[in-house]
Amino acid sequence: MQSENLKKGSHFFSLAVIVAALGYFVDIYDLLLFTIVREPSLRGLNVLDADMVAASTKIINWQMLGLLIGGILWGIMGDKKGRLSVLFGSILLYSVANFATGFITSINQYVALRFIAGIGLAGELGAGITLVSELMPQKKRGIITSFVAGIGLFGAVFAFIVYKTTQDWRLCYKIGGVLGVFLLLMRIRISESTIFKSIENSEVVKGNFFMFFNNRKRFKKYILAILIGLPTWFVIGIMQNLSNRFAVELYPNSHIDSGTSIMYGYIGIALGDIAVGFVSQYFKSRKKALYIFYAMTLVSAILFFSGFNNSDTRMYSICFYLGFSTGFWAIFVTMGAEHFGTNLRATAATTIPNMVRGALPLMNLLFKDLFQGQLHWTMVKSGIVTGSIVISISVIALILIEETFHKDLDFVEK
Repeated sequence: MQSENLKKGSHFFSLAVIVAALGYFVDIYDLLLFTIVREPSLRGLNVLDADMVAASTKIINWQMLGLLIGGILWGIMGDKKGRLSVLFGSILLYSVANFATGFITSINQYVALRFIAGIGLAGELGAGITLVSELMPQKKRGIITSFVAGIGLFGAVFAFIVYKTTQDWRLCYKIGGVLGVFLLLMRIRISESTIFKSIENSEVVKGNFFMFFNNRKRFKKYILAILIGLPTWFVIGIMQNLSNRFAVELYPNSHIDSGTSIMYGYIGIALGDIAVGFVSQYFKSRKKALYIFYAMTLVSAILFFSGFNNSDTRMYSICFYLGFSTGFWAIFVTMGAEHFGTNLRATAATTIPNMVRGALPLMNLLFKDLFQGQLHWTMVKSGIVTGSIVISISVIALILIEETFHKDLDFVEK
């Protein structure tokens, strides 16, 4: 079966990889667009400066909740109906939601449409990584999935360029919707994974989300696979997203634009995601690559909160380094796919990254509501303590999780 899959994959894998990369490109464009146009869009809806952080936190929390719910829904569908059904359905949903966002007139509409878009965006990466992983030979999986993520992550840079060129946040959302429709047309030529086809009509239980919780070993693998990805969204959702607010506390006369910080951050993430595949390949280990990138994340976080970060130039440079250091998204998601059998693989690969995204509201509870709201700490102190907790949890999870570099994907969960 595996040899048949490789033969089939070699026939069209280049198209599958290109389309998966472009799909993630559009996914990241739409996912990060809010963080880039956050303040101008909220001003356009007459939100006062004093209410900016509360309003943006509410919107991004609902978007992340949508990602969490969508991850479960699309993951189950990916294992029950096939990887391609998710790729078609998810992109249609988030394309419509993003296009409609260009016409909103209130915060409540903004919240509702970002929630719907979040549900749609949840299916893209997991299904794409699952499909590509099942088409690739073992020795190439890490590099190819890193390529997909690396190219895809430049979608955030493109979103920044589109906004800076147009200076019209409504048009940016409409462009995202149109890009999704074009991508939908490209996907018509992609074929389903032969590994999935081999169990499609079997009696094996497929896409049962509760199977992650009814077996102790499987549950442990699932939780650990989620926890190792937490630093990525602490960096994106808090440090880079609020870099302009942190800069005010760190040094006087700051003129940081958080959209620019995110652009530099995502250039770093894209390059890091490409690099981590080669690092993993060199060491023949997913875990060793993650240890190296965790160490870089710790160093970059220290620089971010230290006296070294005392100018706009240094802030943008550190955001780039933070991005590169947390550019392990592809390996993290690939590990999620490699841990589980074909009948649960799409559910795992789709829910795991979205559980991490969905953890951002919990991080905000610590960072904003507890440390700043209840304890009245500064943003910098709150960020240091929250980041220390997040990184510590992820390091412990990485120590406990099993290596998956050499794992054969042709198996099922029973």
